[in-house]
Amino acid sequence: MVLRRHCLALAILFSLISFPVSAEQGTSLSLLPVPRSVTMKEGRFRLTPSFTIAIKRDAGPRLYNAASRVLRRLSGRTGLFFPQDYVTGEIFPDTASCVVTAGRKGDVVLGEDESYTLLVTPKVVLLESKTDLGAIHGLETMLQLLNVDDEGYYLPAIVIQDAPRFPWRGLMMDVARHFMPIDVIKRNLDAMAAVKMNVFHWHLSEDQGFRIESKVFPELNKLGSDGMFYTQDQVRDILAYAEERGIRVYPEFDIPGHSTSWFVSHPELASAPGPYTIERHWGVFDPTFDPTKEATYEFFDKFLAEMTALFPDPYFHIGGDENNGKQWKANPAIQAYMKQHNIPDGHALQAMFNKRILAMLTKYDKHMIGWDEILHPDLPKESIIHSWRGQKGLFDAARKGYQTILSNGYYIDLIQPAEFHYLNDPLPVDSLKVLSENEQKRILGGEATSWAELVTWENVDSRIWPRTSAIAERLWSSAEVRDVEDMYRRIADESFRLEELGLTHRKNHDMMVRRLVNNGSVTALKTLLQYIEPVKIYARHSQGVSYTSSSPYTRVVDAALPEAMAARHFRIIVKEYLSTKETTLADEIAGICNTWKQNHSLLLPTIRKSPVLKEIEPLSSNLEVLGSVATDALEHLRGGASLSAETALRYRVAVELAKKPYGQTQLMMVDAVADLLTAAAAPKK
Repeated sequence: MVLRRHCLALAILFSLISFPVSAEQGTSLSLLPVPRSVTMKEGRFRLTPSFTIAIKRDAGPRLYNAASRVLRRLSGRTGLFFPQDYVTGEIFPDTASCVVTAGRKGDVVLGEDESYTLLVTPKVVLLESKTDLGAIHGLETMLQLLNVDDEGYYLPAIVIQDAPRFPWRGLMMDVARHFMPIDVIKRNLDAMAAVKMNVFHWHLSEDQGFRIESKVFPELNKLGSDGMFYTQDQVRDILAYAEERGIRVYPEFDIPGHSTSWFVSHPELASAPGPYTIERHWGVFDPTFDPTKEATYEFFDKFLAEMTALFPDPYFHIGGDENNGKQWKANPAIQAYMKQHNIPDGHALQAMFNKRILAMLTKYDKHMIGWDEILHPDLPKESIIHSWRGQKGLFDAARKGYQTILSNGYYIDLIQPAEFHYLNDPLPVDSLKVLSENEQKRILGGEATSWAELVTWENVDSRIWPRTSAIAERLWSSAEVRDVEDMYRRIADESFRLEELGLTHRKNHDMMVRRLVNNGSVTALKTLLQYIEPVKIYARHSQGVSYTSSSPYTRVVDAALPEAMAARHFRIIVKEYLSTKETTLADEIAGICNTWKQNHSLLLPTIRKSPVLKEIEPLSSNLEVLGSVATDALEHLRGGASLSAETALRYRVAVELAKKPYGQTQLMMVDAVADLLTAAAAPKK
């Protein structure tokens, strides 16, 4: 067991004689996020039943617990019966297979050192970090290195030196519009840790619900939650669970707007008289706190004292978005106050409110965060601007001296592809042209945002994962790591790995499909689902369905995945075929189109037995039509003949009709069929 008694620095120095690969080339290993530096070595470390993990320096129980979880996951993947039940100080570094050395216990705070170095040789695995947080990240990387050959399981010999690009890599979960049980929160925390995300933003209040127990104002959760809220003991449990995984947790209470649920119990604080009831619909609503009443601030001082004591993280989100100001304009007393105090408009009035709240949070040792609407010339620079409306606002805030985080482009509820999120960078490579180095440092990172109008506990995982893995990489890895196709390869691998953590993004999809077919045959519906996605952005709210918090979120649109990978594959091979005319691609396209042509007749009996599927019958019919159009176009291309003008026109009409959504879903490869048609209709030279 050579190297074990040598310092890791010497081992790394020795490794430099090996051929280094770039971070981009290192992606062939299916690492996600891509590490900062990867150096491949000769040989493989073989996993055997004698594999053990030792902690060389005691950095606290968190690292022992993390190593134990990794050991169990490694055992679960390989089926090997390792001798350790738990990683403890009883296994000595001189005899262990994997030796972890962390300098100290890290603080789960913004800016803590998360770097690590991982060395795998044919003899031993050495992981070294300045803090246990870095070691936890390194253990996740080790798990991602696991591979298999004819001899069994192994880790490739390698040296990885890694550290994050941004210190703020977050996921926001809205649990107020649709409540999310504790097990949903915990499994998503596990997924975050697996892809090295380190901030959980907990959106706890909305018009539709107030989701946390208040002992100071117990009527808030009793009357404003429909009984669905987290007790303070449950909150502490989540905080401890996250801290064990190196994840900060900070709350959001959205004020002064988005506040109907508060006024069910406290109508006297609203800007218009009650009574109020919990809002059941989605949208932007009028109820808003009255910022001219001292009673409002007396209430918040007590409430914030309670909540800041519960949440130890130094950051506290006040929302501040989408206040339409209608109640303020309609209230004569508020208008008179504004006139008396020379407050010109609602934005300035909200700025006054924000400053009062900021003073309270500062008193309780918290930094205030708000959505970018809070930005105002009077806003103190201690506040953090959370940009949801665009990168321009992010840069403007940084220039004005504010620290910022980006969520614009990371709204995963808008059902946009992973590629869109992946190429959205808080600091694009050319950002030095518009921001100084100091201004760039004010951009802390970003957060994926999972708003919950259209998700429930049943499908929320499929709306977050695996696309959020792409965002995690964007916030960790170098800006130059931008190979979209390789990203898709690796998030597919990560999607598989996340299942061992209990994520239900695949499992619940299958469950929902079985329900839709009334426990009948799922084959034909699953074929259709491979090529459809929910409509994008907020289109579901404008397509004839009035959603409420109690609506059924069990239809095809809810089971359909945000990104139909089979449709994406079809688009890619059509593009490649039109460029190369390769026979194998033509054969593959023909086979896919033949499946489309047959599927509608197979699905019709299922639709008759399951009326819930009736709304997507036109999509199924259009899939059949597209199969026929694409087949004919392909045959003409292969035969060197052009489609007649009459046939081409008829096909174009059919293709255009196939773009229409049904049941708030749409076919996602129509443009590729249109491209085949255009090529087949072009005059041949």
